[in-house]
Amino acid sequence: MSEDRPPHPPFTQETALQKVQAAEDAWNTRDPRRVALAYTPDSAWRNRDVFVTGREEIVAFLTAKWERELDYALRKSLWGFQENRIAVRFQYECHDTRGQWWRSYGNELWEFDERGLMRRREASINDVAIAEADRRIRGPRPVNERGVDIPLR
Repeated sequence: MSEDRPPHPPFTQETALQKVQAAEDAWNTRDPRRVALAYTPDSAWRNRDVFVTGREEIVAFLTAKWERELDYALRKSLWGFQENRIAVRFQYECHDTRGQWWRSYGNELWEFDERGLMRRREASINDVAIAEADRRIRGPRPVNERGVDIPLR
């Protein structure tokens, strides 16, 4: 796969929205290797209290994540952008092996290289237990819901 990931910085409103949707779509595949290809080979992450460096560590991290976080489904929303940086807020839902459903709320800060690969990702995330009946994120976002903001509650 190409080491080029358009759109490239500097971002516009349109290209920042495209980048956010592309990330949401990729993460909703739950394919760690596919997701890792959007990052530089030496990409640095902070995800909650875990620090990850490089694609192989990203693959290992995501593999373990999606083994624990079952039926994972994600929504991302553009919060802001400037030059080669994008800020997003997100929510995802999943359940654990006991059947408890969770909604996770978070913010991410992204920094890209000139080829459109993400070289830095910082994620702050909080989890809230929910009943299955309270779920609102069920699988990848339908095309007719793209660009629709995610509610806070």
